[in-house]
Amino acid sequence: MIDGPLERLLAPRSIALCGGVWADAAAAACRAIGYRGELWRVHPSRPSGDDVHYYRSIEELPASPDAAFIAAPAGEVPSLAAALAARGAAGFVCFAAGFSETGAPEGLRLARALTTAAGPLPYFGPNCYGFINFFDRAALWPDQVVGAPPERGVALICQSGTIALDLLFNRRSLPIGYVLTVGNQARIAVEDLVEALAEDERVTAFGLYVEGVKDMARFARAIDKARWAGKPLAVVKAGRTEAASRTVHSHTGSLAGSDAAFDTFCRQTGIARCETLATLCETLKLLHAGGPLRGPEVLLLGASGGDTAMAADGARGLGLRFAPLAAQPAAELAALLTERVTLSNPLDFHTHIWFDRPRLRSLFSIAQAAGYDAVGLLIDCPPAQEADAASYLAVIEEFEAAARESRSRAALISSLPESLPAHVRARCLRTGIAPLQGQREALEALDLAARIGEAWARSTGVELLLPRGSNPGAPHPSSEPAARTLSESEGKAALAACGVRVPVSRLVAPADAAGAAAEIGYPVAIKVAGPAFEHKSDVGGVVLNVRTSAEADAAADRLSRLSDWVLVEQMVSDGVAEVLIGIRADAQFGQLLVLGAGGVLAELLADTAILLPPFTAEAIERVIAGLAAAKLLGGYRGKPPADVPALVDAALACARYAEDNLDTLLELELNPVIVRPAGCGAVAADALIRLIEEP
Repeated sequence: MIDGPLERLLAPRSIALCGGVWADAAAAACRAIGYRGELWRVHPSRPSGDDVHYYRSIEELPASPDAAFIAAPAGEVPSLAAALAARGAAGFVCFAAGFSETGAPEGLRLARALTTAAGPLPYFGPNCYGFINFFDRAALWPDQVVGAPPERGVALICQSGTIALDLLFNRRSLPIGYVLTVGNQARIAVEDLVEALAEDERVTAFGLYVEGVKDMARFARAIDKARWAGKPLAVVKAGRTEAASRTVHSHTGSLAGSDAAFDTFCRQTGIARCETLATLCETLKLLHAGGPLRGPEVLLLGASGGDTAMAADGARGLGLRFAPLAAQPAAELAALLTERVTLSNPLDFHTHIWFDRPRLRSLFSIAQAAGYDAVGLLIDCPPAQEADAASYLAVIEEFEAAARESRSRAALISSLPESLPAHVRARCLRTGIAPLQGQREALEALDLAARIGEAWARSTGVELLLPRGSNPGAPHPSSEPAARTLSESEGKAALAACGVRVPVSRLVAPADAAGAAAEIGYPVAIKVAGPAFEHKSDVGGVVLNVRTSAEADAAADRLSRLSDWVLVEQMVSDGVAEVLIGIRADAQFGQLLVLGAGGVLAELLADTAILLPPFTAEAIERVIAGLAAAKLLGGYRGKPPADVPALVDAALACARYAEDNLDTLLELELNPVIVRPAGCGAVAADALIRLIEEP
């Protein structure tokens, strides 16, 4: 059951409907769902009749309503909210539009007035469709109500009323317990609902459609609460744009956009990020039927080479693994299926046992006991009204019987969404089998459920590092604060103090460059110096492999036309690979660690990955191993293996510097870090640090 401050609002015993036509629709929704509480209508001028009585105001109501639905003109909403607060209501739905979503001054003024008038009262919206609570048969909802109350089901939370309707109208047998829309999220946000419903034992999983998260730190805490309650999340997020407009000064800034950060957040916290509503539905069905998968090892069975071949191809780009059968189940299946069947995964078991139910049961029992994280049966049924589906249903019954005797997860998978009958889907869900409709969506659902399981097993989650005193729920700034860039020598000195290894260097006047080079030892690099040169290569400000005094004089003379100072540095000549290490301060997510191919490859390949805190050695190693550049680090074409532990140490040192400067760091980038052979270290050849300019 619901517990906490939203209980009366979400499971009301009395509802006040304020408004005309749209309030009529909400009344019809209450009747459709079988609402059994008090239903009061409020309208300033509609005449009462034999079938309905209208109160002229909130003040006239016979008692304090638990919940209210407001479908009045926007200008009247603040006074209605104030009246509800004065009567001791538990909250309301603001269906009315015309507030901050317009961006107009009057809409913004009304939004502020509503917030003030409501006081501490929780409310949905403005500009939202409201909610349906199937469990408790309550609907503050101005549209069709489709579906029956389940004993257990998923909670759908959407920023869009239309998307909520789309999901409500699904024909995929998704058990829905709640449909909740949040609109502008002025008071009740997505994270509030996840947190409130995480302890509702009837909720099996959460499905979200979001366009933006109001407070990412609170969202992370709500996700963590849901996770420990055993309730996984699947999400569709629209709007792949930056949360705040920023000038990009580095590869880190361009690669660590807010959508990429959201992807990382989902990966680390174990949220299934879906691209389509169809995949969202299938993923939620799989999660409802038994939670996340332990891992990505899947065995697929079908009576057609076409089905199995398409499934193998359809899984490309996913993380599913179709491992070969182990020796014992392979021997058992070989004896059962004879030499006519070639054992593989996916497995085409042919049709010669299609009508042999005992052998089918043995086949499915062996498969379910073969040690896979999930076993799927590929099958499409003919339409019952036009054909005889009996033999297909018999095969499904044997698969279900074998699944009931096994601890392995089981799924039915139809190639087409419409070719898995509703009564079969319902029976599967009752027995814990996931009936998945549409082959690609089914494979994506299996992949996403496995990723959740792996993330939960790692138990790391996220611990966002946001500047102290920041207000995560406030609107994102349209521009970044005034900033200053440290010179390369200043930046390297600051990072070296935290443990980053940097080349031996001297900051000198151009006339002294040759002497400094001789002191350091050739070969050297000579660079133009100063905070104005964030990208020295772009202005011809770097000369590499300087090997003689004459070359040093010539390089320094040319660079003197750009700056009064040059940086003379030791060259690292035994590098195995060049890597980028960066940290960016994101307005929503706080500090992000970026790792990827460095040097010119940073631009050419964009081979990067993002990590959210906690920044641990284990997490950094895992990210590095997932890069394409990991092949270079492992030793490629005769080169020795690189000193990956030293690279990890360099990333950890950057993270220490970033946390020490949490309130002022905008971005940090080492590009490239030259990773030397194993045991020889990793050296930051260039450094960029941008800090907020302190007043």
